[in-house]
Amino acid sequence: MIFVSLGTQDKPFYRILEKLENSRVDEEIIVQAGFTKFESKRMKVYEYVGPEDFNRYISEASIIISHGGVGTIMKALDLNKVVIACPRLAKYKEHQNDHQKQIVDNFASAGYILSFNEDDDIDEIIAEARSFKPKHFKSNQTIFLDKLANYLESI
Repeated sequence: MIFVSLGTQDKPFYRILEKLENSRVDEEIIVQAGFTKFESKRMKVYEYVGPEDFNRYISEASIIISHGGVGTIMKALDLNKVVIACPRLAKYKEHQNDHQKQIVDNFASAGYILSFNEDDDIDEIIAEARSFKPKHFKSNQTIFLDKLANYLESI
């Protein structure tokens, strides 16, 4: 199963769903579409899924396709999942600016995820994802929390 998360941004994001609708993917595709209203003959599209279902879909998916949101990317990386991320772009009115492009480019150049750009072929990137071995992501959250606790204890 492929799980697609478009986030909860209040702007639609059709590009990735249109490409998936016309792809050769032959496995189940489940989509959390948020504000993107999309009718599909091949994908299960939900406006929102609750946290329990969201976590289950990410856990069970062979591939995660995401917008360039840090939350979804980090959740998938924490579970050692293969992520294809497609940034929302301002020129398509999918976001106010192109900060998601920078996020996706940084994660991809470090070897954690695959990036999907507007001119890429969705079938090719999914084929690449099937053999992609992402670099293991280690969060510095524990280090940060330890430093914060030590600081708070010292004041």
